Amino acid sequence: MLIARLLAETATLAGKLDAARSELLDHGWPVAMAETVISGEDAIELLLPEGEAGVVRSILGRHFAPCDLLVTDRPIAAPQLFVSDMDSTMIGQECIDELADYAGIKPQIAAITERAMQGELDFRSALRERVALLAGLDEGAIARCLAERIRPMPGAKTLVATLKGLGCDTVLVTGGFHAFADPVAEELGFDRVVGNRLAVASGKLTGYLDGPVSDSATKARTLAVEAERLGAGTVSLAMGDGANDVPMLQAATFGIAYHAKPKAREAADGWIERGDLTAVLELLGIAKEDWTRG
Repeated sequence: MLIARLLAETATLAGKLDAARSELLDHGWPVAMAETVISGEDAIELLLPEGEAGVVRSILGRHFAPCDLLVTDRPIAAPQLFVSDMDSTMIGQECIDELADYAGIKPQIAAITERAMQGELDFRSALRERVALLAGLDEGAIARCLAERIRPMPGAKTLVATLKGLGCDTVLVTGGFHAFADPVAEELGFDRVVGNRLAVASGKLTGYLDGPVSDSATKARTLAVEAERLGAGTVSLAMGDGANDVPMLQAATFGIAYHAKPKAREAADGWIERGDLTAVLELLGIAKEDWTRG
C-alpha cells in the first residue's frame, strides 16, 4: 500500500486529480481512495494498493506541479527524530558563498558550490578548494556575514518548534561551518549541531579546516547514530536540498527534498517546491492548531 499526500492549488485540484488517476490506472495502479487531510484545506491523500513509489511521485509531480508531496509505503506519523541540512534548507543562503563576498570572490566560490550541490564535484575536494580560497580573510567577516546576510527560511522556526513540542529530537547537520551553524541552531531551536570548523590563526582564516570533514557520509551516520540512540522503530525525518544530502534522505523514514537539486529530489520520498517549511507539517498530518509558531 502506498500513501501519497500532496498540497496543491485547490482551484484546479479536481481536474488534475482525474488526469493523474487515469495515468496511474494505465500503469495498473488504481487509486483506492482520495480524501482531504485534516492538516490543511489544500492537502489531499491518495491510497494505492500497489505501485512503484518513484513512478507515482513522478506522475503526481507532473500533474500537480508545483506541489508539495510525500509518497511512502509506511504509515505517516510525526517523527521522533529530525535531521536537517542547513544551507538553502533551514536558511536561505549558502554561507560559504556569502562569506566569500567579503573576500571579493563570491562568483568564483558560488560556481564551485553549485556544482558540488548538483553532484558534479566531489564534495570533500570542493569544500577544501573553497576554504583554501578564503585564506587571509579576517575572522570578523564571519560575524558580519551572520548579522548582515544569514536569514532563516520562512517557516523554519515553526517547523522546529512544533516538532520539538511533539517530543522530537532535532539535529542540524551541515557541510558548512559551526561558526554559522551554532548560532543558526540556537535561533531555530535545534538540540545539536554537526558541521565543519574553519581554522583561524592570528585573527585570519588559514584556508584549512580544523578537524574532520562533515560530508554526506557524516550526515547519514549522524541520522543512524541518533536513531539508534532513540531505539528501535524510531520514526526519522531528514531534509536537504543538495547531492550531499542524498544518503541521509535515503536512510530516513521520510526523506524530504526542499526546493532541491535534481539528485536530492530523486532520492527523497517527497519534496517541497510550492510552500515554505511549514508544508512539511501539513504533509505529516499535523493540524495547524497544534503548531507552535516560531
